[in-house]
Amino acid sequence: MPRRRSGVERGSRPLTIGEIARRVGVSRSTVSYALSGNRPISEATRQRVQEVIAELDYRPNAHARALKEGRTRSIGLVIPPAGRRLTDMQLSFVAYVVDAAARADLDVLISSSGGDHDRSFERIITGSRVDGVIVMEIRMEDARVVRLQRIGLPFVAIGRPERPGDLSWVDVDTGLLVARCVHHLADLGHRHVALINRSAELVAIGYGAARRAQRGFAAAIAERGMVGSAVSCADDVAGGQACIEQLLAARPRLTAVVTINEAALPGVWRALERRGRVVPRDFSVTGLAAAQWAEDLEPALTAADVPAIEMCTQALDLLRERIAEPQRPHRHVLLAPSIRLRGSTGPAPRR
Repeated sequence: MPRRRSGVERGSRPLTIGEIARRVGVSRSTVSYALSGNRPISEATRQRVQEVIAELDYRPNAHARALKEGRTRSIGLVIPPAGRRLTDMQLSFVAYVVDAAARADLDVLISSSGGDHDRSFERIITGSRVDGVIVMEIRMEDARVVRLQRIGLPFVAIGRPERPGDLSWVDVDTGLLVARCVHHLADLGHRHVALINRSAELVAIGYGAARRAQRGFAAAIAERGMVGSAVSCADDVAGGQACIEQLLAARPRLTAVVTINEAALPGVWRALERRGRVVPRDFSVTGLAAAQWAEDLEPALTAADVPAIEMCTQALDLLRERIAEPQRPHRHVLLAPSIRLRGSTGPAPRR
């Protein structure tokens, strides 16, 4: 008695829609329409397709399931240009999005954007390759957001522009958290404080977190009657070291810094140690950073811990909502974690 063919393999080759089409005597597209229901076909043809599928014990592969659902089961993740070195924090966001997508049985296509990389961005959003997109590193005025809104592809932003409009997003309230850090230092008696921001490039192009950090810092400094200055810093260890050296040379009365540049933190510690400044006895440091970076420092950083995993999970949940129900009202998730007191802040030193 001949052995029944498996629904997964036919001999050594996977069973395809094309083979079903040949057996039924119709085109591949007709079989696809019978599976997806996207176009009307005769009931007799539909029944014949179903009979052949039952006979062969056919189980559609991922592509066929996508046809049936009318979706690709893939999402796009738009990251900063590949030519620019990503920080550990940015790489973590990429990893967390990919992990959350895998748990939802979704594939992720990663694309850069900006400058020459915009061609990659356009291919992702216009080639019917993905059901929706998550966009990182949002600017105050972001052309990518405008483009996605124009073409109608479901998308969610990690970060938010100045005027979000019709947009779902997840963000950390950077301005509020930086202000809280300043108030914490003021309560400890610090009067001369600096903000170590992200790179000059990101500040110049209007990166939302960097601009809001400046605003929150300036407002809190004015409210508490302190002396403050904001500096841009390259997103690396050498940048952090150079920033502290320059700040201490220009402002000898400086006793504390607030930073949102977690990549620069090891350099900040190195420069203070070389200057003979003991943290927190002689100098206090606080800011925003993911918990693993804050706790890897010695002493550990007093910080508002950036909830990266929660942000990525929420972004994916919002995107799935947008894909399933495009007419659903947009949702915004603004997170403001409390400052965790660790060992890097203390009373202002007496001068």
